[in-house]
Amino acid sequence: MRSKTPDADVSRELRTAIHRTGYYPEVVADGVFAAAGGEDVVSYFVHHETTFDHEEVRRHLTVLLLTPTRLVIAHTDEHPGDDLLPEPYTSTTTEAVVLSAIRTLVVTRMVANPTSGTKPPAEAVLTLGWGGVSRVDLEPAGCSDPECDADHGYTGTFAGEDYNLRVSAAAEGGDAVARLLAFADALSGRTRG
Repeated sequence: MRSKTPDADVSRELRTAIHRTGYYPEVVADGVFAAAGGEDVVSYFVHHETTFDHEEVRRHLTVLLLTPTRLVIAHTDEHPGDDLLPEPYTSTTTEAVVLSAIRTLVVTRMVANPTSGTKPPAEAVLTLGWGGVSRVDLEPAGCSDPECDADHGYTGTFAGEDYNLRVSAAAEGGDAVARLLAFADALSGRTRG
C-alpha cells in the first residue's frame, strides 16, 4: 500500500494492518520492524493466507516492506508442537535485499473479460529476482529428423525467481489486488536504473 503521508504515519499504518489480521500481531510486528533496522517505512503490503494441509488449517502472514534502501520480506508461520518445542510456536523469517541488488521486477495483471470495458485486475502476481535463488530447467535437445538417434546434448532455461506472490480478488478481495499493485508501483519507482 502506498501512502503520501509522512513515513512515521506509514509505519503506524503498517502496525495497524498487522494487528488487523489478528495473526500473532506482536510477534509479526517485532520481526518486521527489527528487520527494517530502524529505517523509515516507505510502502508495505500485508498478505494473510490460510492453507489446508491434510486435516489441518495453517495460517501464514507475509509482510513486504519497502524502506528507502531495502526491500524486506517477512514471513511468519505457525507450527504445532514437536520434539524440540513441545508447545505450538511461530517462526518468522526475514530477508532484507538492498534495492540496488534487485535485477528483475515482474508484475502480471489478470483482467477477466477485458472486452467488456475497463475493469480492475482480478489477480496480480509480483515476481522479484535479485540472484539469491536460480533455477535451471533442462531437457534433452533434439533435431527435426525423426530417424536421428544422435546425442544432441541438452537445452534449457535459466530463471532467477527469488520471490513470487500471487493475490486474487476471489480469495483475498479486490482491495488486496489493488494494494499489491500499489506496492509494486512504489517498489518499481525505487528500483529504476
